[in-house]
Amino acid sequence: MSKPKAPRRVGDKEALSVGTQIRGSAQKLNLVAGLIRGRKAGDALNILAFSKKAMAVDARKVLASAIANAENNHNLDVDALVVSEASVGKSITMKRFATRGRGKSTRILKPFSRLRIVVREQEEA
Repeated sequence: MSKPKAPRRVGDKEALSVGTQIRGSAQKLNLVAGLIRGRKAGDALNILAFSKKAMAVDARKVLASAIANAENNHNLDVDALVVSEASVGKSITMKRFATRGRGKSTRILKPFSRLRIVVREQEEA
């Protein structure tokens, strides 16, 4: 006896990719995600490739993974893909300390973020 198959987390014409541990704050990653929301997948890849934001490198990898999932796993047309959702959340936070004067120390927080990108095949209107 095996477990029943898990239901899909997105619709029939959609594909999903999640970057679980992207180094940087969720606030900075959300600025990059805002650049690609609602855009065509090809245009979004170009925007991320030429963006000056450092977080755009990791966001581009997650978007490329979502496009590959759509093509290989769900047989969707790559030319008709649109970024329907790009949501950002907090992940773990590494805690470090820096030594200060007079035997004191200061806490340094190094945050990680999650990026969830959903691409949808859009019909020609």
